[in-house]
Amino acid sequence: MKAVALREHLTIEHPESLLDLTLDTPEPSDTELLVEVQAVSVNPVDTKVRAPKDSILEAPKVLGWDACGIVLAKGAACELFDIGDRVFYAGDITKPGCNSQYHTVDQRLVGQAPKSLSAAESAAMPLTSITAWEALFDRLKVDLEADNSDRTILIIGGAGGVGSIAIQLAARVAGLRVITTASKPESIDWCLRQGAELVVNHYKDLPGQLRSLGFTELDYILCCNDTDMHFEAMCDLIRPQGLICAMVDNRKPLDNAKLKSKSAGLVWEFMFTRAMFECDDILEQHHILNEVARLLDEGILSCTMRERLSPIDAANMKTAHAKLESGSMLGKFVLEGWGDSNASIGASSKQ
Repeated sequence: MKAVALREHLTIEHPESLLDLTLDTPEPSDTELLVEVQAVSVNPVDTKVRAPKDSILEAPKVLGWDACGIVLAKGAACELFDIGDRVFYAGDITKPGCNSQYHTVDQRLVGQAPKSLSAAESAAMPLTSITAWEALFDRLKVDLEADNSDRTILIIGGAGGVGSIAIQLAARVAGLRVITTASKPESIDWCLRQGAELVVNHYKDLPGQLRSLGFTELDYILCCNDTDMHFEAMCDLIRPQGLICAMVDNRKPLDNAKLKSKSAGLVWEFMFTRAMFECDDILEQHHILNEVARLLDEGILSCTMRERLSPIDAANMKTAHAKLESGSMLGKFVLEGWGDSNASIGASSKQ
């Protein structure tokens, strides 16, 4: 099968940073699906895993944790899907990624793809939707059953992949008042179109800007950007007994004592936790994706795909990685199709 992979951890400018390779088609285990991949999306995690580091790869490493495709085969214990189903998922970072023609994935991490979206549009949604959903409703404990119209959330970094869908979920699904950050006219407009009520500049004094707008404290803060850069401001702005959720690794120690007098909390969101540790509630990602698909099909949520290239190959993947690393990406970057050699390998059930 065709795949885009790396043999060394290199800068994206290096001619061999990503390579077009031919690899063996994987076999699904009892609890896995074999998916014919139609489209994939690129996320910051891809660039971080690919980036230069000291570790040496003993075999080619396939990246990619966002896909839409067709179930070709399934393990004997798989009961959630049928062969021929169109599915979407982010998968498990401890396993080979989905930047290959055929990919195996635990059925509990997979959802039925939205019926109203193309394969490319569907591939843009899984990782960011799961991350935003978990951040809002699992980590920050936003109550979906409550009237949240008088509660406020600050989403730092609203124009990126996670921020884009987090704004929509917070405003359109949870009913929160959403304030987000962006610095360029295009990204400000993008955030407003996702449902943000107000946009402030994350390169300027956040507490000062918000207080000038009448906000002295916030019920929730979701930081999708630079945790170190914004930590002091978040501690200042969070209400007593409020919660802050961060996604981006800190580079230096964070002084959590700053939150003590407020009895406020800092929690982390890492979308791969449930898969990595095989948590008892790992099936929640299946349910989250099915609910996201429903919300997309009903028009409550909208697709965040902004750029698309075809086919899925090393050259186009390098373009996507470079765009993400430039820091100028709005929404999601998707690659679709495998050129002329995308024939099915047949459908069967592994018994």
